[in-house]
Amino acid sequence: MLIIEVKETESIDRALKNYKRKVDRAGIIKELRARKHFTKPSVKKRHLFLKAEYRQRTYGF
Repeated sequence: MLIIEVKETESIDRALKNYKRKVDRAGIIKELRARKHFTKPSVKKRHLFLKAEYRQRTYGF
């Protein structure tokens, strides 16, 4: 659970922006979308392999 400290001088818009930034950095939305559908471990592994292959081909790492 994310906790946002709101100062008395801080506006609601600024606090909401801080909250959205924390949610984005924590990866909560990304994790929820990933948990929505089950993916087999072999499919995850294949996806990671293809991603690494693309990165290596494109950027030469």
